[in-house]
Amino acid sequence: MSLQTFLLYLAAWSLAALTPGPAVMCAMAQSTRHGFRPSLAGISGIQFGNVLFFVCIASGLGGLLATAKTTFTVLRVAGAVYLLYLGLRILLTSFRPRVALASPAKVPPQVRRSLFLQGLLIQITNPKALLFVSALLPQFIEPQRPLLPQLVVLALATIAIDSVVLTSYAFLAQRSLRSFRSSPCSSWLERAFGAALVFFGFRLLFARK
Repeated sequence: MSLQTFLLYLAAWSLAALTPGPAVMCAMAQSTRHGFRPSLAGISGIQFGNVLFFVCIASGLGGLLATAKTTFTVLRVAGAVYLLYLGLRILLTSFRPRVALASPAKVPPQVRRSLFLQGLLIQITNPKALLFVSALLPQFIEPQRPLLPQLVVLALATIAIDSVVLTSYAFLAQRSLRSFRSSPCSSWLERAFGAALVFFGFRLLFARK
């Protein structure tokens, strides 16, 4: 693809990534609850979900999903239920007695795996994300050139932008929490992230295709 087309995609995807959504709220909630470094596992799960999206698009499954109303509905409901579950769990745990954040070395591997799966599930159960990618990408694909190299370039750019944005959000969330860790505001910050996930869950549940 041409440099101009690539730069246009970078600009479009950067705006999409900067817009707060379930992935952003998940990264911030994990960072405030478990620490910045453990939250990177969740961000990795989200990016693995992006990889799966591009694999689906390369296989032609993105277009199939766009026309499969039943499949779309199942994914939408599953994603909404998971967002509601995760948001409510964060809300409930924010009322428990607060303990000091564990250091990155003391975070058990199973916790990191759990955070990774949380990020992955949030991403792959959001059919809007797959449809957005499958609707956006064709506008930047040049049909006269090989498809696979273009998808690889766009996938790497997407993952890089998402990683930088989500990492920045997670870092800022943890720094904000540290600045008033001993105040009641820290619990309210976690509750805000939990409530945001619940909001996105309800929005996805009642969304129309």
